Amino acid sequence: MTDTLLIDRSRDGIAVVTLNRPDRLNAVNEEMRDALIQTFTALGADRSVLAVVLTGAGRGFCSGLDVRDFGAGIPEADDPAIDRMRFQESMAALPQAIRAMPQPVIAAVNGACVGAGFAMCLSSDIRIASTAAKFGNAAILLGLSGAEMGMSYHLPRIVGTSVAADWMLTGRTVTAQEADQRGLVSQLVEPDALVDRAIELAALIAGLAPLGVELTKRALQVNTDATGLDAALELENRNQVLTHATDDAAARRQKWAR
Repeated sequence: MTDTLLIDRSRDGIAVVTLNRPDRLNAVNEEMRDALIQTFTALGADRSVLAVVLTGAGRGFCSGLDVRDFGAGIPEADDPAIDRMRFQESMAALPQAIRAMPQPVIAAVNGACVGAGFAMCLSSDIRIASTAAKFGNAAILLGLSGAEMGMSYHLPRIVGTSVAADWMLTGRTVTAQEADQRGLVSQLVEPDALVDRAIELAALIAGLAPLGVELTKRALQVNTDATGLDAALELENRNQVLTHATDDAAARRQKWAR
């Protein structure tokens, strides 16, 4: 599709998507943005893909928007507001595309994870990080709002409102150790072992019943905003009834009963 992405489908049920602009710390340009959205959409529709790993080539995960070499599509400050809104919506489509995928997405954060990269990390289902990773919401340092690309939605739900406000209002760099302490990532891994660990987690998921996995992902998304326990239980109960009747669940019950 494009040199800005590498897609590895060599393992059954797993797709590894690698951002591939290492000389720019995998900053997002127009070509990469469009390729990512197309790739997430295509993988989401592919029933042979059961889990996705998202990582970056070289020293960085993604250093955000490539403001120096994005491409012709980036608007100027004096362009019509509608054009600037459409551009912002096109960037916000990145975390939306990840969230919309039926398969779990594991972000393997290998280095700098800033701006658009941070937004993609937050919208992933599982986040693991190299001990060399660093996180940041840098928009506010450029005179912009720190709330963009779903960050004001995802980040408070992951680390809490006070910590999210600290990170978003200051734009300061957050180390891997602080990210782990605050619950942003589920585990820290030595740099050389990061992608292997992410693939190991993806393989565990890929070995489970696809419908059960998908409905679990959706329940986590929906019930984070549930109006109460009753609403959450309603969705969980429905999901259990649906999955209980599948051939896959029947075969797994029989295996456990032996």
